[in-house]
Amino acid sequence: MLPLTAAFATNPLIMDQFTADPTARVFEGKVYVYPSHDIKAPPEYKGKPNWFVMEDYHVFSSENLTDWQDHGAIVSQTAVEWANPSAYAMWAPECVFKDGKYYFYFPAIAKSGGFKIGVAVGDKPYGPFKPMATPIAGVDGIDPSVLIDKDGSAYLYYSLNKIFVARLKPNMMEIEGEPKVIDNLPTQGLLEGPFAFERNGIYYLTYPHVENKTERLEYATSSSPLGPFKQAGVILDEAQSGCWTVHHSIVDYLGQSYLFYHDKDLSPAFDKNRAIRADKLFFKADGTIRKVVPTLRGVGLVNASREIQIDRYSATSGAGVAVSFLDESNPHAGWKTSFSDAKSWVRFNEVDFGRGTQATVEVRAKALAGGQLEIRANKQDGPVIGRVEVAPGADWTTASAVAKNIPTGVHDLFVMQVGAAPIDVDWVRFR
Repeated sequence: MLPLTAAFATNPLIMDQFTADPTARVFEGKVYVYPSHDIKAPPEYKGKPNWFVMEDYHVFSSENLTDWQDHGAIVSQTAVEWANPSAYAMWAPECVFKDGKYYFYFPAIAKSGGFKIGVAVGDKPYGPFKPMATPIAGVDGIDPSVLIDKDGSAYLYYSLNKIFVARLKPNMMEIEGEPKVIDNLPTQGLLEGPFAFERNGIYYLTYPHVENKTERLEYATSSSPLGPFKQAGVILDEAQSGCWTVHHSIVDYLGQSYLFYHDKDLSPAFDKNRAIRADKLFFKADGTIRKVVPTLRGVGLVNASREIQIDRYSATSGAGVAVSFLDESNPHAGWKTSFSDAKSWVRFNEVDFGRGTQATVEVRAKALAGGQLEIRANKQDGPVIGRVEVAPGADWTTASAVAKNIPTGVHDLFVMQVGAAPIDVDWVRFR
């Protein structure tokens, strides 16, 4: 069995590598995410400096949106007969299931030049996938998205400065006729990354668009997969981090809709090394989409007995709380929370205590002058679950205390600094 990735039910979803452009699908009762894979430029890379460098695709799956399994590389640039094996341009992908097969769509720079879209076929959502010998004829562009309609018809959407749509033949590897430009979309600013789906008879075309300086997510709606589409609103505002791109998908799983997207959490200074995220998405009664508010907390439920990464907080007191990397030279190691003021606090939502049998609370922390942390349930002045003394010292240590008032089921946590002595916290857990 493949190991689980370094993930903590929070954003970003994947910690041990850079990921971007996530297409999420539900296959075989699980959520499968097909992202692109940013890497640092290797010595043999000869492309544009400080640009996107991508050589292959991984696929990740989860049943609980907390634990993500990396199924490894499923397609690489050197395994695609028609693709330039040294272009490092395996950009945003897609995967759909039809007639017993999984079809994985991906863009790459062809040996003959320019971006083409290829197809790889597999019997399982995690592969193995076999790339076809040639790209889809008549399609020049990037960012494939495929909508399979209720009648079984399939439509390919993609972008190249504009957004195009073409009906796919039943073999899912050729188009019928010529691609059509989708009109009535923004005409100024970069437009790319379409993701299309149908819900309650409404066809949604969602896409990144640069209205100002960086991309935000917008959408348009229609009564037909071919349009005409009408602009309907913004799904996600420009990233506060300043990440230039955003690319996404929307999926329903166990009665909840989710937006998968990316930001630059693991590489704040370089937005070509990105990290995928997920947050809940909601539709209004009339079918319009409520704007998504991005979170660090993410969507996965956290078991109380596992390391609770409070730096991926739901809220903080503001003053007296700061988050930074544990190791600036290795962002993949995660973050720490620094408390510097008395009564400063962090709230972390949705911790599952199960039957409430935990007897001990543990905190990985360090405090030069020593200090005390208080953990409460549900609200700032809620029941005290534990008070942990952190011994003086410059090194990380695991401090523990007897837990009390342990609740059952799912509850929010408040972690609060008791005194004024600064304390750094890596994680909290209950045993």
